[in-house]
Amino acid sequence: MLVLLPPSEGKAPSGRGTALKLESLSLPGLTEARRAVLDELAELCAGDEEKAREVLGLSEGLRGEIAKNTQLRSAGARPAGEIYTGVLYDALDLASLDTAAKRRASRSLLVFSGLWGAVRVTDRIPSYRCSMGVRLPGLGALGAHWRTPMAAALPEAAGDGLVLDLRSSAYTSAWKPKGEVAGRTATVRVLHAPTRKVVSHFNKATKGRIVRSLLAAGAAPAGPAELVETLRDLGYEVEVQAPARAGTAWALDVLVNEVH
Repeated sequence: MLVLLPPSEGKAPSGRGTALKLESLSLPGLTEARRAVLDELAELCAGDEEKAREVLGLSEGLRGEIAKNTQLRSAGARPAGEIYTGVLYDALDLASLDTAAKRRASRSLLVFSGLWGAVRVTDRIPSYRCSMGVRLPGLGALGAHWRTPMAAALPEAAGDGLVLDLRSSAYTSAWKPKGEVAGRTATVRVLHAPTRKVVSHFNKATKGRIVRSLLAAGAAPAGPAELVETLRDLGYEVEVQAPARAGTAWALDVLVNEVH
């Protein structure tokens, strides 16, 4: 099972660990594309601060994030699972999983990123600020920048198992499962049961809880249909729409009343 996650806007500080080793990151087929984004982002943020703030879409209160991007090659690097914070990652709470569940997380979780393309939670990265929606002056839109290298790297990472796609819409632009891979992919919406609407907090927190439940239970559904049954066994209310045609993903709705 491969689980695709969005990153978080907020990130923990880099700390004082060993600096980034770009070639050590998972999915080595993305290395050159990562280097291109890293180089341009660092150059952008070392120059005109106002231009950098505009390109990155930062409010005045987040101006300090620009300086962070000038230190990407020298700042301490930490496991990505420690760098990403926010509602989804708080609910997932990787640090409190037992050893076996942490091993499963290291094998199955893949976090998408405007800067790195995608990383595993054990990959060591510095804290940064660069969303997939950014359009860099030289490289252009990052979603488009990542499509070609992702098209080669992601099917290999997915292998022949289930792909559970929990990404937000901005990050789906970098890679969309196609063909046979799409047929064993499941996307998830979280709906507030009383209103049947997507609510951001419910959506993020419940997705984090779903991943945690699967990891803690040692669940390994072979495909989308098995995933539906597994989630129901774990106590989730799931509605499913099977693909109308070959080569398209399954669509799952998880209904929740409240999130603790």
